[in-house]
Amino acid sequence: MTYQNPLLRRPSRGLPQRAVVIGAGTIGPDIGYYLKSALPDLTLHLVDVAQAPLDRAMERFHGYARKAVERGKLSVAKSQKVTEKVAATLDYAVCRDADWVIEAATEDLALKRKIFSQGEEIVRPDALITSNTSSLPAARIFSALMHPSRATVTHFFAPAWRNPVVEVIGWPKLDPAVLADLRAMFCLTGKVPLVTADVPCFMLDRVFDNWCNEAALLLDQATAAEIDSAVSEFVQAGPFFVLNLAHGNPIIIETNTLQAAEEGEHYRPAPIFRSVETWRTVAPGKGIEVEPKIVASVRDRMLGILISQAGDILDRKIGEPDDLELGCRLALGFKSGPIELMRRIGPTEIGRITGRLTRERPGLPVPRRPLADYQNFYRHVLLDDVDGVKIITLRRPEALNALHDELTDEILAIIRAFESEAVGFVLTGYGPRAFCAGADIGRFPAMLGDAQAAAQYARDCSRLLVHLDGMDTPVVAALNGIALGGGLELALRCHAIVAMREAWLQLPEITLGIAPGLGAMVVPYRRWPKATSVFHAMMRRAERVTAPAAQTLGMIHALADDFPQLIEAAIARVRALAGQVRSQVDGAVSIEAPPPIEPVAANGQRLSAEVIGIVEAAIRDAAAAPSLSAALDLGYRAFGASACTAAAREGVDAFLQRRLPDFTKTG
Repeated sequence: MTYQNPLLRRPSRGLPQRAVVIGAGTIGPDIGYYLKSALPDLTLHLVDVAQAPLDRAMERFHGYARKAVERGKLSVAKSQKVTEKVAATLDYAVCRDADWVIEAATEDLALKRKIFSQGEEIVRPDALITSNTSSLPAARIFSALMHPSRATVTHFFAPAWRNPVVEVIGWPKLDPAVLADLRAMFCLTGKVPLVTADVPCFMLDRVFDNWCNEAALLLDQATAAEIDSAVSEFVQAGPFFVLNLAHGNPIIIETNTLQAAEEGEHYRPAPIFRSVETWRTVAPGKGIEVEPKIVASVRDRMLGILISQAGDILDRKIGEPDDLELGCRLALGFKSGPIELMRRIGPTEIGRITGRLTRERPGLPVPRRPLADYQNFYRHVLLDDVDGVKIITLRRPEALNALHDELTDEILAIIRAFESEAVGFVLTGYGPRAFCAGADIGRFPAMLGDAQAAAQYARDCSRLLVHLDGMDTPVVAALNGIALGGGLELALRCHAIVAMREAWLQLPEITLGIAPGLGAMVVPYRRWPKATSVFHAMMRRAERVTAPAAQTLGMIHALADDFPQLIEAAIARVRALAGQVRSQVDGAVSIEAPPPIEPVAANGQRLSAEVIGIVEAAIRDAAAAPSLSAALDLGYRAFGASACTAAAREGVDAFLQRRLPDFTKTG
């Protein structure tokens, strides 16, 4: 069975212990650095046919680690682990013991075939073999291999050590178990694997390369700087700026020539790519003023190519819509995915834009179906079914799966759709790091100083949690990593919690000068009254609680050592709770009053005594409230009161400015 969440299936092989990257040019060392950062005990060899690129690759490798230490991203000890057991060699014999061989040579089909033909004579029959290519189909590279079932394309995006996305190409000769193992391996090592069909340029490069090519074809109407400025509403960086950064002109020539040969002359690369090395443009955020007429023309054509390629990808089933949206945001730097842009502009405007594209660029595909047909999918969750239990995976890897309105509504919609027929639900997070790292700050900054609006905001954000309170069908939170703030508040409202042994829980709101707004000052005191002192410390000092400690307190039912075990424990708990879900304590509860403390967080950060006082009063009043709903409302109002403090203003400003808050100046 194929699961949406790559980690639901137990892999048939372990993580690699020995890997070889062939090609020490631009992306090969970056792939190697990603692997060593994720798997520090890995033995890694970089292989090339010349010593000079190998020397440069090793220098860059050590430079990455050195800069990471200087910026506080790596400890000295971790840096040493990352850089040890790494070697550069001209000898392909090192492939003999590799668990995974990754080819990252130039985009030359004959060269890649030669590398794999010679390499297959050396590598073990069970070793994984993959090629990093942005355009060449797997079938052309691997069909002649003796064991093609263990070989495919894994397309990394620059910079490969940091960009989270990797396309994994499904092609007819690939063993489905290998595809599943690759997805799991990438997910466990911090990547976001997106499966695509085996067509030239796969999925995301069809968007990016044609976006850039279309920009170049518009140079008879506007300058590179004008085009980059005109499209700044859609992307973090304009196409010409990115081309300069990536030295991408030869890539567009290669990929679009391939597309033109396969799918028509309308994909032919703009001739100017062969005569220009560097584009005169502007950096992100430094746009120039452009005449409205030029903006409108550029905007139409660039939106047109996005709509064209998105429709073609979905109509031909090259990729899935949620993967397309996520990949465009994460890998390509689009502010919104093309399907979301289509939703915003609507069918009438789409018709006008694609009509113009068809007239000016005949041959390019346009969407074949009505707009509504492209919109029916979950954007921020993955939904799986395991023997009647619905597994809902929060997938916002760019935000450590933090909640926002759309994600909240998707979870709620799934629960409402299936709660009368499902055995139960499991909520978990995508990847190995986070269950849910809180809630996006969203509209909250605009509500600072308005207690009523902030309190209503907290009520609105609690709609999913309140629904969980009234359910008879069991919902279990499976904490695959950290659970912070609103993410922890979501877990606390589930009927049971299981967790990875390394997971930890925290309510960091007090360090931002605000009170926890979604029930944390209410629910844990009613569910686990013997842990009152721990909750006081979490609310007022942002103390972390490890999963084993939370299990001792009775908060967590079971601990797991890997993700499949975690889900097994969650499903078992769902089945045990079926027909036995208990409602939250609805009356007043007796708790130990919060003792006086200094306004200092567990990490030593100075806090706001005023906001601590608001939290303490809310805890006391909520415990004495005659009903759960009344207690929750006291929590919402306390959140609103905290939003009116100078500390909240300072905390939110500091968060947005990526600095530590200074509450000493807030009184």
